[in-house]
Amino acid sequence: MIKVGIVGGTGYTGAELLRLLAGHREVAVTTLTSRKEAGLRADHLFPSLRGHCDAVFSAPDEAALAACDAVFFATPHGTAMQMAPALVEAGVKVIDLSADFRLKDAAEFKRWYQLDHTAPALLEEAVYGLPEVNRHAISNARVIGNPGCYPTAVQLGFLPLLEAGLIDASQLIADCKSGVSGAGREARVTSLFCEAGDNFRAYSVPGHRHLPEIQQGLRVAADGPVSLTFVPHLTPMIRGIHATLYARLTQPGVDLQALFESRYRGEPFVDVLPAGDHPETRSVRGGNQCRIAVHLAPDGQTVVVLSVIDNLVKGASGQAIQCFNLMFGLPETAGLDAPGMTP
Repeated sequence: MIKVGIVGGTGYTGAELLRLLAGHREVAVTTLTSRKEAGLRADHLFPSLRGHCDAVFSAPDEAALAACDAVFFATPHGTAMQMAPALVEAGVKVIDLSADFRLKDAAEFKRWYQLDHTAPALLEEAVYGLPEVNRHAISNARVIGNPGCYPTAVQLGFLPLLEAGLIDASQLIADCKSGVSGAGREARVTSLFCEAGDNFRAYSVPGHRHLPEIQQGLRVAADGPVSLTFVPHLTPMIRGIHATLYARLTQPGVDLQALFESRYRGEPFVDVLPAGDHPETRSVRGGNQCRIAVHLAPDGQTVVVLSVIDNLVKGASGQAIQCFNLMFGLPETAGLDAPGMTP
């Protein structure tokens, strides 16, 4: 069994890691940390885990974590970069679900997260954990920067078009909606039921932290500069990301359906829907799938891509386990092959 530690297991992504790893036959969660909940069983905090998980929260202990084969960080930004160097030195593989190892430019990281990066060498080495792009590098990595939820949905939607050079990379638009769980489990007024329920609003229009991460990935796909207008919205649902993406074609007469089907053929967690379909967030709830549909607007020049994921699974913990599987030479789908939940 592969010994796994989870640092910060009391949030939604930590709970999702526990849920998914409970069904992973090659994994034993040997260390689960929380200073506040030390001594408490995980299935007491999350009753849905009863009968599936016997892990007990403990205060962070460097020796216990160093004895693991892999450690997931489901922590606030700034924690993983403090602890990762010693773990990597001890031979532990690190998968960080925060933003500490996503942005390759330390100055850009400081601009958006107001933190000086304390592990620049590891930042340079870290691999961005989007398997549909970096599968080979992930399989050989020691440190993974797990993508954010919006960046996952947006990049997977735009990639085929940018890689083929079929759209104007200076006029990209991502109109995105997220469920409230994307804000995390920490108490915030904007996440209260009475605030988020029966309501729909945009936020962070002048600039969202995920913007530089999305642009970083899209520049690689385009092999050049990109300009993206990214507007996130909060919707009154618990889980889900719906990204509606717009781009202007530079080449007419392209079979867009064939392009997307070819790009994602063989990808276990990207499902290109039949022509004319519209993916729904509930179809991926609890699953690690990204469902995509591509349309051509009536003007014949505007491509509209619809991309949906569960923000806690493919947008966070599921993708982290997908990377973990690649790092340890396991089937990529191990622990992740359950379908989404409907209704």
